[in-house]
Amino acid sequence: MNTWIETYRGSVAPWECDATEHFTIGYYFDRIGRAELDITDRLGLGELRQIALGARRFAVRFLRELRAGASFHIESALIGLPAPGAGSGRGSREGEGLRLGHRVVDSANGEVVTWIEESWQVPVPSALAAALAGRLAEWQGPAIALRPEPAGSAGFIVSARGRAMPADLDDSGLFSLGAFVHRFTDACLQAAAAIGMDAAYMHSERRGYSTFELMLAIRGMLRPGEPYCVETGIAHLGTSSIRLVHRMSDPRSGRELARLGQFGVQLDLEARRPAPLPEAIRARAARLLVAA
Repeated sequence: MNTWIETYRGSVAPWECDATEHFTIGYYFDRIGRAELDITDRLGLGELRQIALGARRFAVRFLRELRAGASFHIESALIGLPAPGAGSGRGSREGEGLRLGHRVVDSANGEVVTWIEESWQVPVPSALAAALAGRLAEWQGPAIALRPEPAGSAGFIVSARGRAMPADLDDSGLFSLGAFVHRFTDACLQAAAAIGMDAAYMHSERRGYSTFELMLAIRGMLRPGEPYCVETGIAHLGTSSIRLVHRMSDPRSGRELARLGQFGVQLDLEARRPAPLPEAIRARAARLLVAA
């Protein structure tokens, strides 16, 4: 039985593409949010989803870019459940809760271009887990790469700030999945400018930052009018690669709301290949390296 079902179908608008001429990651998450809502409705998980909104984790692997005009669809499935009274079970890893899988498919050729593994960090009632046991699908995406995370925010720089606005809200009246990632995109551009990868450099040198892996952890939610602050550090600096860690918090209390690990490379926009970072940029980036 094929338990993967189509949960979204659409296309990439030109205004949804970024400086690297790719579908912007925030809009990926806008569509993933819609797919999540559809699969949870079909599986009867609406009440549990409301509990899990502020306790979710997403691991994303981009295999190929989508560009303006591309048609695509998303297929989703239940891929993991905890065993009743235990931390793991069929399709689950130790300590994991309910897991959903999403795959973004190029509608023109059927190629999977992005894999998303979503985990809800909340208990699953045993009766619900038993009822869903027959709906599990096989996960065929890449394994999650566990990366070391900075313990605190020492050495981070402020990279985004603002307040939750009505346009940022989802169907529950809370900060949407796409809104979180759009703010982290702002943080990425601010951090890039801080190390010399600013708009002038990217346009003159035909360079961009292309993300191939994301790990998003949501630990709290924002309501309309509430403030947020994003701070960013660099956890890895390679020849062409940079792994950014963004931390969103409530500036009134310091409570962490979300964290995004963003791994990417400097991209040559003409060759569409990774390009080595200039020494001047590497030197400035090294000053933002944070300890894990």
